[in-house]
Amino acid sequence: MTSTRSVDQADIAALRRAVRGSVHRPTDPGYATVGFNVAVAQRPWAVVDVADAADVAAVVGFAAANSMTVSVWATGHGATGVDGHSILVRTSGLDVCEVDPATRTARVGAGVRWQQVLDAATPLGLAPLCGSAPAVGVAGFLSGGGIGPLVHTVGASSDHVRSITVVTGNGALIRATPECNPELFWGLRGGKATLGLIVEVVIDLLPIPEIFGGALYFDGEQAEAVVRGWRRWATELPREITSSLALMRLPAMPGIPEPLGGRLTVAVRVAAVGDPRRAAELCSGLSALGTPVLGGLGVMPYARIGEIHADPTTPMPVVEAGVLLGDLDEPAVDALLAAAGPASSTGPVIVEVRMLGGAFADEPPVRSALCHRHATAHLYTIGLAGGPEATPGAGVLDAMAPWATGGELPNFAASADAVRIRRCYDEDTFAWLAALAAQHDPHGVLHVGQVVR
Repeated sequence: MTSTRSVDQADIAALRRAVRGSVHRPTDPGYATVGFNVAVAQRPWAVVDVADAADVAAVVGFAAANSMTVSVWATGHGATGVDGHSILVRTSGLDVCEVDPATRTARVGAGVRWQQVLDAATPLGLAPLCGSAPAVGVAGFLSGGGIGPLVHTVGASSDHVRSITVVTGNGALIRATPECNPELFWGLRGGKATLGLIVEVVIDLLPIPEIFGGALYFDGEQAEAVVRGWRRWATELPREITSSLALMRLPAMPGIPEPLGGRLTVAVRVAAVGDPRRAAELCSGLSALGTPVLGGLGVMPYARIGEIHADPTTPMPVVEAGVLLGDLDEPAVDALLAAAGPASSTGPVIVEVRMLGGAFADEPPVRSALCHRHATAHLYTIGLAGGPEATPGAGVLDAMAPWATGGELPNFAASADAVRIRRCYDEDTFAWLAALAAQHDPHGVLHVGQVVR
């Protein structure tokens, strides 16, 4: 397969006739596609802004007939590179977002971001189980399993999906539920785009109008006391509390609070449901781990859940890596501090540890392709591409290798690298996904990016 398909004006005309949406070639103003990670190149043969599910099916059919592949793009988070033999489907036109308070569900199109669902649901006292960054797209997040700020309490967000409507690699428009097309429903939750392009989901909304939470930021000179104290506290958490920690080296620049820019800081994040007084009592010792330079904990409306992690929203060139940890004992903390603490003069911009366990480790009511549920924590590094390190985060991952399970989480492994993709699944799940892909995408139309084959 060549990297760039030859251009035939008749082909372009045929594609434009096949869809209601717009088709853009590289010379067209609407072609440019910049994802959240601008270090990832997007140079498809054409970009199609689809208007509906029929458009998605038409693009897949066109690609199959012309021996091309199809990739999908909603917000650009988790994007992998697309070359000139692929058509890029942009789903921003699939923007339905309807909340049903009677059933506590939301019907959400593939182009919708979590912030839109928060805006629609939280005034009704209902909570969509979003990730830490509400700017992320709903469909892509759920296709990777979904690890959110309440993961210890509610489990993976994909465990709270009612139905998924998808266009498979053979161009079929299918609705999958636990009872109807259950094998697709299994694989679409955790398998990324392996089995199809999601066009719509119906998700649960939980009756959580407010939470106890926030973030405490400490100076890096106190990193040892903060990290060790947080580990002892976080490994004994009751289910109603979810927590993560981040060692951050943020640049001093506009938009970054002065206490955090140009130095090492440590962020301790908390999200708790239930009795806020009990949560406050359980979290009361965190501020005593050091002297916070910023932040605080308290009762907050669920609508503000994105403030806990305060993830960046501006696109930037980054290199990301992650690994699951089987344990987070004192020797592991020693290694983490040596690699990313005050004595480390270089390194990633952010090194994050998210505690898992709790509901995440439970067998879900309806099984999915999301694996590695018995990991203790997830370690994630993010650094600027083109910085002093060839591979930002490599030193941290090497230092933590003795505690790594060898697995990764799909939403933290945005890569077309076959080795990384395989790490996201156990042997049986990988084999089942590959078999389903052969059934639903026999011509490999979706064989591009982060998919199992």
